[in-house]
Amino acid sequence: MQIKPRQHLLDIWRAMARHSFDDGKLVLEDTDGLSSVADAERLLCLLYPATEVPAFRLDQPDTTERDVLRALEGVGSRLEIPPNLITALTQFMRTHTGPDDSPTFAGGHYFKPSDPKLELTYEQSQLGVVDSYSMSVTLCLATLGFLKVYEGTTSRPEVLRAIAELREATNARLTSAMISLLRSFTVNVFDAESEQGRRLIQVIGQNRQSERAVLQQFSRRFRPLRATIIESLSRGIQVDESIRDETQLFECGWAWGVVQDAPKITDLDTEVPGQPDGIADRLPYVYFTVVALDGIQDLFSERTLTLGLLDADQQKLAEALRLRWELSQQYWSAVARFGSERWPLEDLPWQTTGLRLESEYFSLTVAAILVHDLIRRKATDDDLTRTVAIMERLADRGRVTSRMTKEDPILRMHSSGVTMPLAGSDRSGGLLLWRMTDFSAQLLKRTVQLATLSRNIDAQDRLLRLAEQVFEHLWDRRIQEGDGLELWDDVRAVYPEARGVGPRLSWSITERLTECLVAARNLYEQQPIRSPELAQLARDLLSEATHLFGREQLEASATGDGNRARTMRSIESRLDRARVLLDERPATAFALALPVLQELDTLAQARGAATQEV
Repeated sequence: MQIKPRQHLLDIWRAMARHSFDDGKLVLEDTDGLSSVADAERLLCLLYPATEVPAFRLDQPDTTERDVLRALEGVGSRLEIPPNLITALTQFMRTHTGPDDSPTFAGGHYFKPSDPKLELTYEQSQLGVVDSYSMSVTLCLATLGFLKVYEGTTSRPEVLRAIAELREATNARLTSAMISLLRSFTVNVFDAESEQGRRLIQVIGQNRQSERAVLQQFSRRFRPLRATIIESLSRGIQVDESIRDETQLFECGWAWGVVQDAPKITDLDTEVPGQPDGIADRLPYVYFTVVALDGIQDLFSERTLTLGLLDADQQKLAEALRLRWELSQQYWSAVARFGSERWPLEDLPWQTTGLRLESEYFSLTVAAILVHDLIRRKATDDDLTRTVAIMERLADRGRVTSRMTKEDPILRMHSSGVTMPLAGSDRSGGLLLWRMTDFSAQLLKRTVQLATLSRNIDAQDRLLRLAEQVFEHLWDRRIQEGDGLELWDDVRAVYPEARGVGPRLSWSITERLTECLVAARNLYEQQPIRSPELAQLARDLLSEATHLFGREQLEASATGDGNRARTMRSIESRLDRARVLLDERPATAFALALPVLQELDTLAQARGAATQEV
């Protein structure tokens, strides 16, 4: 199934408008007010394409295109859509604000008690989580950009007042989310002889070397990164002093929430209230690290910088987050590619060290960080090619591109999902779990990102074919009746064996699909990959065609044939066009030059025949 970003995004918008808006007003769901994550995901399904895809812009009503308006009929008319969006966003900001007027980041129903006999308490549901912090960064930046452009197109006093109120609330939420991300970052130092140390050595050494040899390699490989972390102690990174000891192992990344004893951020120009004490253990999670990286990268996007969306305090916070963003990418990318032969990441499935879990989902999350790192350093080398093979294997092992076997255990990853205990959450009154059910959507997202990065024709072709297969799998999982019609997710549509799992509306998967389609649109906006071999062939064809065209021009003035003159002008125009395209699109230049050579040969034969008759 070919991915058609414009058509499929309009389908999602049409379904979302039908489900979530009634006479222009956002419809409250059972989850609204309970999970800031789900509520932010729902709004981003609409706002993210509207701010990232020029053809879907809603902030300049005079330029909104007709098919977009038809898809969003439930949201309002051309002039009503922006104010109705502002009302919906304001409703979100008010709902997720605490009694002290500070933003809240409740995980809500996304948290699950580890004991199925117990129910989630209100206090537990209100705990902040990295998913909410990261999603809020993306939503707030999209909102600020939308307001900045739309404000210049309206003069209605009531709308301008609503814009001012929403901007103030959005800036407060953005600052608070960035602070929470800073306070959730952690560096975990542990001894090589500890259980976690032995497990890390086993993962990166793959039982092929002695523990001593692996520890020595780790020390050498991570010496520069260790030095950077030690140097960063003065810039707010909290870490045990034992990291200076090179016999100690370490991990860095994001915990599930604000870590216990994380200091409050006080060195800002404006005082920021509502920095609750953290309860999370100082244990980095690969999953939450990926989630944080996704949100933080939006702080440095071209759109954020061009529109100047960050104030002075936010710019200071962004630089601090950027340091942690780079440290995490470098660490996990190096761990994934550790050694000189087979990568640990290629040894599927990945085993987490602190939680002692293993799953293809964790392999995908580590691969996602590797993709982030490849994009950061614009890698187009062997690392990217090997990552392509990992994605293909994950699609196969995850039964996305292969058949599900009888009583296949991998079915649980798509139906009930992969669960993780949230270390330290028992301080809230009981251990909580976090469940991930979006394996296929995450696989598609990383595949499209890799395809955008790849400048190797064979690798990109493999990635595009994989992306189309995964997309078809996901598109078939749309809900076909009832609540959430034509949104996600119905696992049984592709896995009939999934008993006891009915269609359930998942804004998480729906939002991931929206992101994937925006990424696919950016992929198609790129210039196609240039083939050096084809470029040389096209250059040779153009050289011969130009020479023969010059020969025919010698004869053109000697005849008054109007058809011949028109043909010569057409040939000249196509040759000029082929020369312009030669460097960036050699295949197109080749295609233009080939029929020109055929026409020139036809002209030469006709001229020769006419000469013989005379």
